[in-house]
Parts: sequence; C-alpha cells; structure tokens
Amino acid sequence: MEKGIIFRASEELYDNLNWISKEMDRPKSFVIRKALELFMNEYVDYLIALDRLRDKDDSIITSKEMRRRVAKG
Repeated sequence: MEKGIIFRASEELYDNLNWISKEMDRPKSFVIRKALELFMNEYVDYLIALDRLRDKDDSIITSKEMRRRVAKG
C-alpha cells in the first residue's frame, strides 16, 4: 500500500525537480521517490562503513586486496 507525503521545497529545488521530471518524461513523484530511494541506500551504506570503521576487531584490507578478492569471486 502506498502512502502520501507532503513537503515544502525551495523555489530553486522545485524548479530543478520540475525540469528533471520534464527531461525524464516522468511525474515529479517518480523523481522524488527515486531520489529518496537512492539517498536511503547510500545512507545505509554510509552507516555500515562508519560502524566498520569504529569496530577495532574488524580487519582493514588494502584496495589491492579488495580487488583480488572481488576478481576471485
């Protein structure tokens, strides 16, 4: 079930939203929903990274080692 939300935006933000929705040929609600989803996903990743940084028992690996692990599968 979808629920609605109302929020206020600056004129500049509203104008940008309007322009992007026209460029995408999508409703403003679609653009807002996608932007919010992206923000939330990024924020969760940020919190996980921050938590791992604070965990003294979590080993830190180099980017070279990370690439090797990813390539290895």
